[in-house]
Amino acid sequence: MAKDPAFLFYSSDFLTGTMFMTNEQVGLYIRLLCAQHQHGGRIDTNVLRTQCESITNGSLVYSKFEHDDTGSFSVRLDEEMKKRKEKGIKARESVNKRWNKDLYDSNTNVLRSEDENENVIKDKKEDKKESTRENQFKKPTQEEISIYLSEKYPTANKNAINTFSEKFYNHYDNNGWKVGKNKMKSWKLAFTSWNETIQKDLFPSVVKSIPSPSFNSKNMNR
Repeated sequence: MAKDPAFLFYSSDFLTGTMFMTNEQVGLYIRLLCAQHQHGGRIDTNVLRTQCESITNGSLVYSKFEHDDTGSFSVRLDEEMKKRKEKGIKARESVNKRWNKDLYDSNTNVLRSEDENENVIKDKKEDKKESTRENQFKKPTQEEISIYLSEKYPTANKNAINTFSEKFYNHYDNNGWKVGKNKMKSWKLAFTSWNETIQKDLFPSVVKSIPSPSFNSKNMNR
């Protein structure tokens, strides 16, 4: 199977998630996302660390990735790649079924046997069960949220992480674990809309150190 040449890019989410990053950090971040996509969904963790150490405050870019035995990866991109792959597989299966049906009907004047119809019904039921299992959501505990944040932001203050975890948990526990009007599918993905708060609560010194943009009055009058 040929390598997928593209992935969905949600510009609004990306702008929100990189609000407090410099142009240099954003440039490295998007290059690393492309590298993950082109290298089977994983980046060598040592390569990632070296790249992040080569720029100013590269730890902010490093914190955007999860790490396991297979390498480093963006959770959001990893899930989008899987969704796109599954969608492609289902599309091909649908085309093949339609093609086989047309071929069968054109060569015979008989209806499908009862066994074939039962198999079709069984396949549909299995697909529905599988879809239901995939959409099940498990509510996290505050401790799980704290552990996740500690791993994602190892340099953040422990008390700040616990305070933010409580804030995050209470917010969604009060609204029934919904994102907008929709039921939450992944509580880890919900952090993408909290990036600004995370930076303020967990890294207040970094936020304060970002210089405000200055404007030249002569340039403004041109």
